[in-house]
Amino acid sequence: MDSEQGQSQTSRLDLYLTIDAWLCLLAGLAIGLSALAGPVGVWLGVADFRFGFDLLRFVNSWGLYVAGGTGLIAVVIFVVCRIKSVAAGPRLAAMALVGSLVAGLAWYIPVTFAPPDNTPPIHDIATDPYRPLQFDAIAPLRADAPNSMEYGAGDNMTPQRLIELTQQAYPDIVPQRSDDSVAEVYERALAAAQTMGWDIVKADINQGWIEATDTTFWFRFKDDIVIHITVDGNQSVLNARSLSRVGISDVGKNAARLREFFALL
Repeated sequence: MDSEQGQSQTSRLDLYLTIDAWLCLLAGLAIGLSALAGPVGVWLGVADFRFGFDLLRFVNSWGLYVAGGTGLIAVVIFVVCRIKSVAAGPRLAAMALVGSLVAGLAWYIPVTFAPPDNTPPIHDIATDPYRPLQFDAIAPLRADAPNSMEYGAGDNMTPQRLIELTQQAYPDIVPQRSDDSVAEVYERALAAAQTMGWDIVKADINQGWIEATDTTFWFRFKDDIVIHITVDGNQSVLNARSLSRVGISDVGKNAARLREFFALL
């Protein structure tokens, strides 16, 4: 009788631990799939970036709690299984731990891309903000874009405020000077744009003019770039502008893009 009762208790324990392990695994996978569903939906054309941002906010709110809770349960399962000599203990603990790791990664990876707290709410960066370059060939492609091509346009924004915010946050985004000829700088600029994977819309060496579009990886945002190279005395001067088609804030992406481009030069 005691033996049968002991076996019954062991079976119930195995069942409870198995259920806990599966719940942890499924909860972690749910957080991970939520983080992936946004970008995948955008790539497949079945959702827009707002849907993806909503999912990321959900993951940001709950991912860490799920990761910590499932991790704690994984430890409890492991300890109980060792005490009760449950044969499936390592496997059950591993299942719960996988759920914890997936949820933790889903929460952590987007956090690493978050901009610094002082990132200004702007989406237009120009090396010469007092005479920002204007788009030509790209203008028709932006016909339906929510963001205007007018420098400093937008709610609660003026050209002077945009200049101030840009210079405070990105003082290094300035015209790039070179002792090389315009043709040499142009060739390097075009090669750098191609290296960065931009879609070249216009390239005119006679004008020293390049226009291109860069599509971001995760949410397929399209940002447009215009580059102009001129002569100033004995130097060539490269000016550039990077402008997002949608979004009030680019979370620093346009400035980062120009910094990478300048580094390649």
